Amino acid sequence: MAQPQITAKKQQELQLQYTTYKNNLQQLAQKIGDVEQETEEHKLVLETLDPLPLDRKCFRMVNGVLVERTVKDVIPALKTNSDGLRKVLDELLKQYKKQQDDMEKWKVSSHLIGTVDVPNPPKAFTTSKNLKEILGYLLIRWSS
Repeated sequence: MAQPQITAKKQQELQLQYTTYKNNLQQLAQKIGDVEQETEEHKLVLETLDPLPLDRKCFRMVNGVLVERTVKDVIPALKTNSDGLRKVLDELLKQYKKQQDDMEKWKVSSHLIGTVDVPNPPKAFTTSKNLKEILGYLLIRWSS
């Protein structure tokens, strides 16, 4: 079945919508990378503090001010922050998937293509061990 002819104005509108979807996905991918990096930093600090005596002094940045605390005071705050970051990461991944699905539905409804241009993120998307691979994957997909 032949596709109907698209006017120049309609073509511009489609291109604008496509670019908007693409940019939104890129922004979400960037946020996901930032949150994963922050989560990994929290994990590294917790692993470093874990073997230390609880009464040992350490320093923590609070609102841009370096404050002296003990390991006993810092560990619970770091765990709370780390848990919060994981929840944010899960929510961002859901938003990414939803935005990706919306884009695919839009492509099909606009009669652009019926195939997936942006594949599902890798299964390792939520593991920070593969962060470089994931970001490289996303950059390659979006640069094309």
